[in-house]
Amino acid sequence: MELRFVHPSLRRLDEAGTEVLVCCLASDELPPRGLAGLVDWRFGGKLSRLLQSGFFTGRVGEVSMMPGARRLPFEKLVFVGVGACDQFGEHVYRACVTRILDTLEGLKVRTAVVQLPGRHFDAIAPERAVQLLLDLSLSRPAHDLWTLAEGPEARRLIALQLQQDRRRTRLEGAEG
Repeated sequence: MELRFVHPSLRRLDEAGTEVLVCCLASDELPPRGLAGLVDWRFGGKLSRLLQSGFFTGRVGEVSMMPGARRLPFEKLVFVGVGACDQFGEHVYRACVTRILDTLEGLKVRTAVVQLPGRHFDAIAPERAVQLLLDLSLSRPAHDLWTLAEGPEARRLIALQLQQDRRRTRLEGAEG
């Protein structure tokens, strides 16, 4: 899986141009924050109304979709529930990433813009989130490119982590 980055702003998302945008919804956030909050703003509060009505709940593993092509440059908007912010942990992260991988495979989507679970409320460090993502996606060749919605500091930390991982892999290969 190749990783790229996009700043989590509407202007940058408008330039991203993949088929799918994956946003995470916490069950205790109304209005939603993160990419879901940007989508809500662009759609005039439609997502908030769907949350208030109970159509989306944000419970762990819930997946809902909306068309996005008219207001965002994505054909599909996928919303993944991450549960309550104060209950979020690595076990929830793993379950949600697995659900995202399964959903994108089911949609036959190989590239997507993705907000990693828990990142919009800093419940998991960016470098740990990417490490777990790569571990979970190792046996899933159906995913070519994910563009992660992250700010500059998180991107720097992730790049350092990936660089260290490559060095470690080269050293292990040289020793073996």
